[in-house]
Amino acid sequence: MTENTTSQTGTPVSSDSHSLTSGPDGVAALHDRYLVEKLAQFARERIPERIVHAKGGGAFGTFTVTGDVSAYTKAALFQPGATTETVQRFSSVAGEQGSPDTWRDVRGFSVKFYTTEGNYDIVGNNTPVFFIRDGIKFPDFIHSQKRLPGSGLRDADMQWDFWTLSPESAHQVTYLMGDRGLPRSWREMPGFGSHTYQWINAAGERFWVKYHFATNQGNVQMEGAEAELIAGADADYYRRDLYEAIEAGNFPSWDVSVQIMPYEDAKTYRFNPFDLTKVWPHADYPLIKVGTHTLNRNPENFFAQIEQAAFSPANTVPGISISPDKMLMARVFSYPDAQRYRVGTNYNEIPVNAPIAPVHSYTRDGAARHGFSPAGTPNYAPNSFGGPVADAAAAGEGSWESDGELVRTAATLHSEDSDFGQAGTLYRDVFDDAAKQRFLETITGAVGGVVNEGIRERAIQYWANVDAELGAKLRAELSKGTETSNESAEYVGVAE
Repeated sequence: MTENTTSQTGTPVSSDSHSLTSGPDGVAALHDRYLVEKLAQFARERIPERIVHAKGGGAFGTFTVTGDVSAYTKAALFQPGATTETVQRFSSVAGEQGSPDTWRDVRGFSVKFYTTEGNYDIVGNNTPVFFIRDGIKFPDFIHSQKRLPGSGLRDADMQWDFWTLSPESAHQVTYLMGDRGLPRSWREMPGFGSHTYQWINAAGERFWVKYHFATNQGNVQMEGAEAELIAGADADYYRRDLYEAIEAGNFPSWDVSVQIMPYEDAKTYRFNPFDLTKVWPHADYPLIKVGTHTLNRNPENFFAQIEQAAFSPANTVPGISISPDKMLMARVFSYPDAQRYRVGTNYNEIPVNAPIAPVHSYTRDGAARHGFSPAGTPNYAPNSFGGPVADAAAAGEGSWESDGELVRTAATLHSEDSDFGQAGTLYRDVFDDAAKQRFLETITGAVGGVVNEGIRERAIQYWANVDAELGAKLRAELSKGTETSNESAEYVGVAE
């Protein structure tokens, strides 16, 4: 008999797939106790390295605006001619601190902008989509990509079990298993904010926006066999490449562009624009160049300035806000929570995280507190002694309409929403014939590593749903008894 899922106190839970929201497209409820329990518990599973994106590197740089998007946002960092200091961290998702850089994996792409209005973080990846669309599934997804609790080994069965039971993952897995899953270096890969965000202009008008970072070094990938050799010869290949390039004065840069969607378009657009597993085709919303981001300074101390760097999509500034993206809303809670656990309650006082904008806050005490106000300063609000006062106009918060009943359900489907549709388009229309062949070889090896016959059959059907011909080819290749290759297992690290 199947047992009911419960909370840690033994109470049955309603869903492991849908967080509690105000209507299908509304805000996530903080009183969703199980959502908070899952995320808070997950953020505290390990110390001291990050739960995900543990292995990485980074550098400091500048972002300079060369275009004019002031019609869409009043944020100071995006005004014409503005230059903003930055710190960037690149990373791998699944591996631990000592894992090889060149395992097949999604790469983290996070930038902190030290703006005059406070810190703004774009916390993204080198892919424009992700595996899931609701944050309540995030701990389960990461568990399926990490290690078995008994043997401590990674396992293809649990990886494909999760993916095939979560069809929304198909678009991202197609990216991952394709050539883009193995960039030659951090410098030679794109970056994306991935989520949809909200921009607000000086007149209070609202727009939806997606961020794109196009590398000026060219998108360059490596073959699986080369990645495997490098993994054994130089586990820090990406980290070394970035450091040595900057040290030699070869400063990598990215052109930063946005896609802008008028506020009302989101209600009827053919894809749900807040679904993290979907892209907005450029034909519908073309790229608008904003500026250039350049990395030009290596850290002086890797631990203090890169390992302690704390990024969060909760860090917004006036003129920028979040959207009703269920994954994003969960991250807004989970990331600062994880940083408080990993780095400390007062992580924002660490120099690499400290804003250049003045801080006027009523927070106090906590571990590692080293900044404080004069003794006579009030530490509560409201007060009668001239302390800081909140100002909604200055904050410039975004908003959207939602008056729905609190429900646990998938977001509203738009006319062309499909878990496999955009993955199939990527495979058929973007991959050339040679890339399709490499892709087939990769997924043949990956699915070939699955022992459980039921899960293997679901995996074959998963790819048949992406493209019927691809599914047939995969079945034929597997029937030949193709041995699982080391390269195919790079993402889960089975090739250790």
